[in-house]
Order: sequence, then structure tokens, then C-alpha cells
Amino acid sequence: MSRMMDFKALPKIELHAHLSGSISRQCLHDVWVKKHQAGETTLEDPLIQMPLGKHDYDLETFFPLFSSYIYHLVNDPWSLRYTTLSVLADFVADGVVYLELRTTPRALPTHEEYVQAILDAIAEFEAQVPPPKLRTKLILSIDRRNPPATAFSVLSLCRKFYGHGVVGLDLCGDPASPTSLLHSFTPIFSAARSSLPNLGITLHFAEASCSGTDQELDLLLSWRPDRIGHVIHLSDKIRQRIKDCDKKIGLELCLSCNVHANMITGGFEGHHFGEWWKVPETIVTLGTDDVGVFGSPLSNEYALVAKHFGLTQQEICDLARKGIDIIFGGDEEKERLRKIMWT
Repeated sequence: MSRMMDFKALPKIELHAHLSGSISRQCLHDVWVKKHQAGETTLEDPLIQMPLGKHDYDLETFFPLFSSYIYHLVNDPWSLRYTTLSVLADFVADGVVYLELRTTPRALPTHEEYVQAILDAIAEFEAQVPPPKLRTKLILSIDRRNPPATAFSVLSLCRKFYGHGVVGLDLCGDPASPTSLLHSFTPIFSAARSSLPNLGITLHFAEASCSGTDQELDLLLSWRPDRIGHVIHLSDKIRQRIKDCDKKIGLELCLSCNVHANMITGGFEGHHFGEWWKVPETIVTLGTDDVGVFGSPLSNEYALVAKHFGLTQQEICDLARKGIDIIFGGDEEKERLRKIMWT
């Protein structure tokens, strides 16, 4: 039975994980101690600001946690390297063998140096002897709250680092920001498709009711994404449009995030994973979103779907392996994963 499985030992693919949100509270505390002792921060200890066991951050409290706290603590090359290495170690310990981390570039001290520092940390981690089974790629995110000029700069970074560890472009940010601003991003995603045809595109999609209008979702689907994340507030029209896409679209579903943040009703049993995981026109993958905030590693996400939706051991293994087809990491990586993923 799937409930007897060792979900940590199951080789897993993680395609929806934000770098800053994946930093553990202990790691943030370690950074804080060093900076506090050096007189480099006046922030409160993360273990007080984010108490252990607190995971009920809703959309109103979630985004300020980053803009007002985490970004101000992880604000230099040392802390960025330290936290990135810690995040990678945590994913390895949880049995993740392929990871696509996403992050919105910040000026540390420049956006280009920020991306390079993360890629250097990934290379340092993978150069260990013996090498870890984990392979990590980077997705660069456009924050929907930012002006078009900033968004174009993210595309420029994709062009610079594509083939050197960057494999995708994401749309993220507070879903309460106006839909009207999204129209200005259409040329950016069109340019991404034309100038970097192998660059993966993934979008935060219908994350909240305010961002689940047909107007917004029709616009996002017109950008021809390879994958969409969360996929919560959909009309029947949009559901059908997703199924009618000319290729199988990937759905990045994050159960614990959605439940803890009250983004859905009905608890885990009411999660829309139950609606989508057997739909043949799509490929469903499980993601943690922000494991440092919501406290549920990917192994627990698999345990949750086994418990609440009755997946058998074979169905769990099939679910894990299906994600291979929608990674952005290329054919060579897909072949590696086919050799090591359980059947």
C-alpha cells in the first residue's frame, strides 16, 4: 500500500519551488546570528518573526514576509550563497533528484551578479565528492507588480544565462496586482518564445479569485505556457481551454501551500488535485512552493495525496515519473531521470 511507502526514498522531481521561500527557519536564524553579532542587522530573530510550527500565512501576510523581512536578511553575496547551499541540501535530504528553483532577480549588488551567485552555488554543490544525485536548474521570475522595463531586464538575463543553468521564465507576484498591468508583459513573453524557443515558460495561474477572471486567464494562456502553477480559481471555460491546448500542459499543484494559506476550501480532501491528476490532457506534478514558510517537504506532499486521494504505490510512482516529460532541463536530463526514477 502507498501509505507504507518511504516517500523520502522515492526519487522526486520538484518544479515549483521559490528559492527565498524554501530557506528553512534554522538557516535564516544562522544568517541572522552572524549578521546580528557583526552589527549588520536590526531585524528580529527569524525564530521569533517566524515561530516554528506557524504555517498559516495567507496571501495578505505572505508577501510582506518577504518584502519586509527575508529580502532584508538575505541581502548580500555571502548570505545568498549560504542560503542557496542550505536549500539544496534540504532538497537532497528529502530525496529530490531534479529541482527547478525559481527566483526574482534582485540587485545584490546587480541583478546579473545575483543570478551568477546562485548558479555558482549550484555548481559548488554539485561538485561535491561524491556528487549528489540532485541536479538543479534555475527559472527567473517576473514579478507582476513590476514595470515592463524591469520585466524586460529579466528576459535579458534569461538570454545571457540560457545554456548556463537558466532554463525557464516565470510570472509570479501578488495576485491582487491589477490584471491591466499584465498586458504590458505580452511583448516580453512573445520575445521569449521567438528568441529563445527552448526556454520553458511557467506562469502563476488563477492563484486567487481576483486573478482567476476569464479575462486574465485567457491572456496568460495566449502566451502559450508550458506549465501553469496553482490553477485554483477556474471557470468551466478555462478548464476546457486548458484541456484543449495543442500540447499537454503541466500543472504545478501545491497542496500544503493552498490549504495553509486558505487559498482553497475543504482542506486537503477538497484540493483540486483530485480533479486533475487523472485528466489525460494534462500532466500534474506536486510542488512545495515555499517549504520554508509552509513546512511541508515534497515527500510529505506525496504522502498527502496518497492519504487523501487513495493513490496506490504504482500510482505514486507513475505520478512522480510523469513530471520527467515537462522539465525544462533538456533531453539529456530527462534520460538521466528515466534511469533513476522508480517504476
